[in-house]
Amino acid sequence: MDLEALIDSCVATRESRYEDWDTLSFQAKAGGDAFARAQIRYIGSGATGDHETDHRILPSEHFTFSNMRLPSGAVGPEHTHHDAEEVFFVLEGELEVTVHDVEDGTKTASRVLGYRDLIRVPAGVPRSLRNVGEGDALFCVIIGARKPQLPTYPPTSPMHGVTRG
Repeated sequence: MDLEALIDSCVATRESRYEDWDTLSFQAKAGGDAFARAQIRYIGSGATGDHETDHRILPSEHFTFSNMRLPSGAVGPEHTHHDAEEVFFVLEGELEVTVHDVEDGTKTASRVLGYRDLIRVPAGVPRSLRNVGEGDALFCVIIGARKPQLPTYPPTSPMHGVTRG
């Protein structure tokens, strides 16, 4: 095996990434600017749709890894990943992560995470995000599946009934 080619095929540099504000723009169109956020993909495309033609993304074998930029005051709406756990690791800012009761989405528990804090949300548990800091929040998102299913939006989510397109 050519080790130089192997290591080159496993590197995704910051300079080769870009902030994709379009992949989740359907949520901002449906719910307003508070739902605007950018995905920065590294490994796999996460659960934000089909990005197979973007050859800058490293192929996923077991999990996906991206960064998300969430402007101050913006939210990631309540959603559920039924097939995989999801991890959030904060790089910049303050991120409030809320888990919602599966039976009654009005029952919630929240924690504010800061620099180098992490939370793991199990599969099947609805979750939402809010940037409670004064500047942008930048955080890693890891989903424990090679190609995660698209998330669903429970009836208590502002995105319930909203579809891509």
